[in-house]
Amino acid sequence: MAEAYIVDALRSPTGRRKGGLSDVHGADLGAHVLKSLVERNNIPDADYEDVIFGCCDTVGPLAGDIARTCWLAAGLDDGVPGTTIDRQCGSSQQAVHFAAQAVMSGTMDVVVAGGVQTMTQIPISYAMTAAEPLGFTDPFTGSKGWVERYGNQPPTQFNSAQMIADKWGLSREDLEVFSLESHTRAIAAIKEGRFDREIVPLNGVTNDETPRETTLEKMASLDYLFGCDKVTAAVSSQTCDAASAMLIVSEDALKKYNLKPRARIHHMSVRATDPIWMLTAPIPATEHALKKAGLTLDDIDLVEINEAFASVAMAWLKETGYPHEKTNVNGGAIALGHPLGASGTKLMTTLLHELERTGGRYGLQTMCEGGGQANVTIIERLDSE
Repeated sequence: MAEAYIVDALRSPTGRRKGGLSDVHGADLGAHVLKSLVERNNIPDADYEDVIFGCCDTVGPLAGDIARTCWLAAGLDDGVPGTTIDRQCGSSQQAVHFAAQAVMSGTMDVVVAGGVQTMTQIPISYAMTAAEPLGFTDPFTGSKGWVERYGNQPPTQFNSAQMIADKWGLSREDLEVFSLESHTRAIAAIKEGRFDREIVPLNGVTNDETPRETTLEKMASLDYLFGCDKVTAAVSSQTCDAASAMLIVSEDALKKYNLKPRARIHHMSVRATDPIWMLTAPIPATEHALKKAGLTLDDIDLVEINEAFASVAMAWLKETGYPHEKTNVNGGAIALGHPLGASGTKLMTTLLHELERTGGRYGLQTMCEGGGQANVTIIERLDSE
């Protein structure tokens, strides 16, 4: 089978809620990373074959096939199409899978995978709120099939995070210690310039705005969220504004445009589990991926698992036995933000750069997603010097 190669990967900084990127239109935020990607690589913009972008809550400035709009807003060739996909928090990771599958099938040679989300302008609950005048409250209530199978209670991420903490024996203090470490690692990474190669500054924002100088005492003072007795804002991912993108090409494209591959897609899969638990799917998805890839966790040099909540990553670590020291080494979404549709390629961009910095070979990325789903991607760094 043909290979799919990663030639470039970049992202905007993560702008905190109401921060330096909060007034940037979604199309312009995505356009910024797309224009930078094209400018950095020796491929005429007219030769790109598709732009696959992840995005959730595609209403307002994110509506109307934001992938296509971002490309056009960047001033790039209007003959290049774009498509927007929604696999909830894994949307842009799925974009990578679709791009790689197009290349591996031989139907395309040059594809962009990425995502964008402006959570300041469009909060996570906005789409459902906008549907209320039409008589809709959520995607589940009113479905006879759903109610017969799962009952009247719609799944919520906060309940799932609480359920996971309870099942895996995690206390509030455990979650807060993990969260503090996420901030500590992120702040250290910024100070050491670890993100400099992957970030393209925008609107005067040069670094991620979200990491906080905080303490366990400050975390302990926060109220619980939505009836939980362990989950607070301190142990949850931060809403933010960001975009990210990767260039995925074939071997023929490498030769045609004289490109150096930085990594290849070694494995990609997606699995699902009970949607009420919602956030536990990375555990079985990781097991499935490693078996399919013929690898073990001993082969994996670095892991990026999205810190939607501290309990999600901690349960994965407990269940797999993988060392925390090799997981989210530069901090995770608790400190660095979770821009929903952009998070997949954001995490993969960081994973690639960290493999290059440390000399690791294999990196594994996974993330929990709405509906009880989880993507897993294993990339292999290539020595192309």
